[in-house]
Amino acid sequence: MSSARSRSIHPDAVDVIIDQWKRELPELASEHMALIGRLRRCSILLAPRLDEVFAAHDLSNGAFDVLATLRRAGAPYILTPTELFASLMVTSGTMTTRLQKVQKRGWVERIPNPDDARSMLVKLTGAGRELVEKVVFEHVDNERRILEKLPAETRRQLDAGLAELMQVLEDAKKS
Repeated sequence: MSSARSRSIHPDAVDVIIDQWKRELPELASEHMALIGRLRRCSILLAPRLDEVFAAHDLSNGAFDVLATLRRAGAPYILTPTELFASLMVTSGTMTTRLQKVQKRGWVERIPNPDDARSMLVKLTGAGRELVEKVVFEHVDNERRILEKLPAETRRQLDAGLAELMQVLEDAKKS
C-alpha cells in the first residue's frame, strides 16, 4: 500500500519516490525517508513564496534577517556582529557579506564599540528600521496566506512536532 493511500490523500512527489523504493528494495525502512523528504520538499516550495515579499522591496531573505534581528533586539537597535551571527545561525563569512550589503544600502551602520575599542557594533539606521517595519507585516501576512488552508489543529500539531525535531537536532549538534 502506498504511503499516500495510508494518508487518504492524493499521492505526492515523495509518495512516488517511496513507492519506487518499496518496489525495488522492499526491506528498506522508508517511513523516515518520507518524513525527511517532505520536510525538504516543503522547504524548497516555501523559499520562493517567502522571497516574493522581500523581492518586492529589493531585499534578500538574508538582508531581511539581519534587519529583523536588529529591530526585534529593541531600541537602540544595536548588536555586535557576534550576537547577529549567533542569532542568524550562519557562518561568519556569510554574516560579513550580509552586513556589507545592508550597510552599502544604508540600512545599517557600523559604529565604534564604547566597551571595546578593537570592535565595531552594528546599528539599524532610520531607513533600515522603516523598511523592516513595513516588510515584516507583509511577511507575516504572507506566512498566514501560505498556511491558512491547513486547519488550526494541524498547524498547532505541525508547530509542536517541528519544535521537538528542532530541539533534537540542536541537542545533537551540541554533543
